[in-house]
Amino acid sequence: MKLLETISIKISNIIGISSENVKLVLLTLIVMLGIIIIKIFIKKMYSKVNVSDREKYFYNRKMQITLNILTLICIIIIWGHKLQGLVTIISFISAGMTIALREIIFNFFAGIYIKFSKPFELEDRIEIDNLKGDVINIHALGFEILEIGERVNGEQSSGRIVHIPNSMIFTKPLENYVKAFKYIWNEMTIKVDLDSDIESTKQILYEIVNTNEILKEIPKKMEDAVDEAILEYRIYFNNLEPIIYTKIVDSHIELYLRYLVHPKKARTVEDEIYEQILQKYKTGEIKLYKDS
Repeated sequence: MKLLETISIKISNIIGISSENVKLVLLTLIVMLGIIIIKIFIKKMYSKVNVSDREKYFYNRKMQITLNILTLICIIIIWGHKLQGLVTIISFISAGMTIALREIIFNFFAGIYIKFSKPFELEDRIEIDNLKGDVINIHALGFEILEIGERVNGEQSSGRIVHIPNSMIFTKPLENYVKAFKYIWNEMTIKVDLDSDIESTKQILYEIVNTNEILKEIPKKMEDAVDEAILEYRIYFNNLEPIIYTKIVDSHIELYLRYLVHPKKARTVEDEIYEQILQKYKTGEIKLYKDS
């Protein structure tokens, strides 16, 4: 402490600020530096622990919150006797600060709404203001998504992380792909010749989709999810099983295959179904339409 007193006096003589205030500033910097060192140490230690990445993420979030609270407490203890004198000054500048920081304040209260109302949660797939992706981080003023492409591109990750202010949930429509249940309807269009045996083709397509390892258990899971969701949402489905619709278009027939799938697995499932359809085409069981 004598060393700190000596340093404070020397700095005070140079900058013209009382040594007591310099000492408080130095103590604050020491505390903040100590907290940073603790964070780095704990991160390195926990990164070597054999647990899932998800557990590591949530542990790091809890650690950050705990250490931030600890930092705030230490600063209050250090500056406690000085805070009372600042109240009057703060009251004069608060109005101006409110105007200048209104977006930050708006984002902060929107963050509280997200925390308690939970319009989305970590790892949910959402779309807001034409931005679509998986939520990878939620904090006090904003949230981040790992952007995905459009439905026509299989909704795969672009690799870009997009930061979105919390306040946007009050000004833009928010789509949550997995809010009430985890599955969405996906539709594939299969074009076949006019002289195709439609009933036989449909039977083959039903067999392909109903034996898919990813899809075959989804209707039952979806039924259970709907039973739970109707307690909070006025929502229902007349049919949860895969279904095929038929339409004659010019010189061919289009079969629309609809099925429930988890949005993050949609492209994988489409790939598997198309591969099996091609196999059936090669064996002559399905007559795919060739656009001339």
